[in-house]
Amino acid sequence: MDSRFRGNDKVAIFKGTKSMTLFQDAADKLVQREAPLATRMRPHSFDEFVGQEHIVGPGRALRKAIESDQLPSIILWGPPGSGKTTLAHVVASITRAHFISVSAVNAGVADLRRAVEEAQEQRRLYGKKTILFIDEIHRFNKSQQDAILPHV
Repeated sequence: MDSRFRGNDKVAIFKGTKSMTLFQDAADKLVQREAPLATRMRPHSFDEFVGQEHIVGPGRALRKAIESDQLPSIILWGPPGSGKTTLAHVVASITRAHFISVSAVNAGVADLRRAVEEAQEQRRLYGKKTILFIDEIHRFNKSQQDAILPHV
């Protein structure tokens, strides 16, 4: 990432591989049952996703890329409440990708390295893609941005 990506409320999604395991599915269901109500009610498909039709409506390029699991690394930009986090979750759900969320407000290079290692393990063990969701990415300094650059 370079300085042109700095600004308010920006998010990055980086993708890796694909698949599902019995144990991971059970763990995900347990976490889902204990999650806050807003998280449990979050949309999991485009049928449930409201708004942003001009970007992810039927036939739009971004939606086609997501549905065909051909989405490259992307940065979503917009004001709070515009659906960036929800869209990232929808992408993970549709592509059946492992989802890792990091906040740039309190994450450092060590956290990014752990996330990359986790993504590599998911790929190696389960053949599963990973979406690394970095909230507030504009808060990362150059060395933090450089830590993820080779994986984009």
